[in-house]
Amino acid sequence: MDFGLVLQTDPPARDVVRLMVEAEERGFGYGWTFDSCVLWQEPFVIYSQILAATRDLVVGPMVTNPSTRDWSVTASLFATLNDMFGNRTVCGIGRGDSARRVIGQKPASLAVLADSMHVIRELAEGREAVLHGAPVRIPWVRDGRLEMWMAAYGPKALKLVGEQADGFILQTADPAIAKWTIEAVRSAAAAAGRDPGGITICVAAPAYVGDDLAHQRDQLRWFGGMVGNHVADLVARYGDSGPVPKELTDYIRGREGYDYAHHGKAGNRSTDFVPDEIVDRFCLLGPASAHVDRLAELASLGVDQFAVYLMHDDREATLRAYGEQVIGKVAQPV
Repeated sequence: MDFGLVLQTDPPARDVVRLMVEAEERGFGYGWTFDSCVLWQEPFVIYSQILAATRDLVVGPMVTNPSTRDWSVTASLFATLNDMFGNRTVCGIGRGDSARRVIGQKPASLAVLADSMHVIRELAEGREAVLHGAPVRIPWVRDGRLEMWMAAYGPKALKLVGEQADGFILQTADPAIAKWTIEAVRSAAAAAGRDPGGITICVAAPAYVGDDLAHQRDQLRWFGGMVGNHVADLVARYGDSGPVPKELTDYIRGREGYDYAHHGKAGNRSTDFVPDEIVDRFCLLGPASAHVDRLAELASLGVDQFAVYLMHDDREATLRAYGEQVIGKVAQPV
């Protein structure tokens, strides 16, 4: 199992770079950041600094969206970094949540997302694509490579992952939800004539290593609220008795709006509706041994990477614990 580190690009950027360097030294292979340019600093500027300060770390957004930047700009950003640092980027992408809603815009449709994944990959790898009705090619790209990993929860989005994406990002570490979503992605891939095993499966969730479970739950409750934004969209589309598992939908019944000013932050009062049970299911808490056990279970379901959201009050200790007590003890899926 590979490991990734997920950070927000809070200033100062040098702290983001420092933590990514330490993550690589401790055995992490991927460095991810949020991509919401009003709430945090522009990630692609910071990626160049991370790549310059590391040897092999692969970087990318978790996740970008089709609407913040023109697709030619997104492709050129990735292609430039890849040309400078040797194809060490990956494009995590979704419909858009905070980056869109904080500026009063809706997330993109799945149709737009599907088109964007195709066009961005083609342009970033130096091939011609049709953009805004015109044939476009970036002429200076040489031997570029860009994988598209799509974040998804609902049936239609999971189907699109299986049909088109190189990787699947699931933002919750609940094994039951992981099992359902992975099976849906692989089934869609097989139906599309693709190799189901060729899609990289990435589970992303907060992790906090320690013994004070009550404190850890309070620090990580924000994650259930963030996931709840996407779940609310699913319930609006499919209803609360639709095809989406109740393990994912039932808990948002007490949700009353959301304040993006505190998005992804401990103490977000918009997430008070999230019960302890959801924090325990969606996140990894407790001593390192409990993390190893959960990760082994996820690996048995086919998870290839676990990406650690490190937004709490003891980041360095958890990063150190993963390097010393977790990474290396999780078996590769058979």
